[in-house]
Amino acid sequence: MEKQDLLDKMKGQLIVSCQALPDEPLHGPDIMARMAVAAKMGGAAAIRANGVEDIIAIKIATSLPVIGLIKQDYENSAVYITPTKKELDALMNAQVDIIALDATKQPRPNGEGLEELVRYIRERSSILIMGDVSNFEEGIAAGWAGVDMISTTLSSYTPYTKDRLIPDLPLIEELAKASKVPVIAEGNIKTPEEAAEALRIGAHAVVVGTAITRPQIITKQFYDALRQTAEQIKIKKQIK
Repeated sequence: MEKQDLLDKMKGQLIVSCQALPDEPLHGPDIMARMAVAAKMGGAAAIRANGVEDIIAIKIATSLPVIGLIKQDYENSAVYITPTKKELDALMNAQVDIIALDATKQPRPNGEGLEELVRYIRERSSILIMGDVSNFEEGIAAGWAGVDMISTTLSSYTPYTKDRLIPDLPLIEELAKASKVPVIAEGNIKTPEEAAEALRIGAHAVVVGTAITRPQIITKQFYDALRQTAEQIKIKKQIK
């Protein structure tokens, strides 16, 4: 699919992040592929996925565009979303439609810079590039570095953005007004209303993950709310 065609296909649409880490109950390519099929049935226009096995299984099961990334920890670097050329090679070999990589100002493993990695992809493929950022400065810099789109994925996840309220709607709106590339809203979007608001303030598309695809966390949110209410009821009865 041509670059502009893919961007047009995603415009105004929902992208569902289907990811489960090794210590989570839904971990595994077969389960993630089924999750992606369910997301497609619900109207998702694309899937964001972690790891080559999951990506391949999801592409076969859904035929939807896949935003691929590889989470990998390295010593002496906080960057873990597609941090080095090794992960880029794996994603290009998996023929993802879009590569997502950390585009923050944090030092990368091997001393590689964002522009260097963008150039590395460009010289070897026509795959689109999504830069995951945490603040306005990084978003603008990522656009100038050559990414095709920027995502607000990492707001509140870097040491210097921990105080940001999430979902970071102000960041989405600021970047949408100033960026030369499309802005993808992502990061702790919990409700359909928040997703719609992100689109209204200028997002090109919206990524939702945990609120759709991580039932253990969704269940915990309901559990915590009920437990808190039960405690409040108990206290009121004691007062009476």
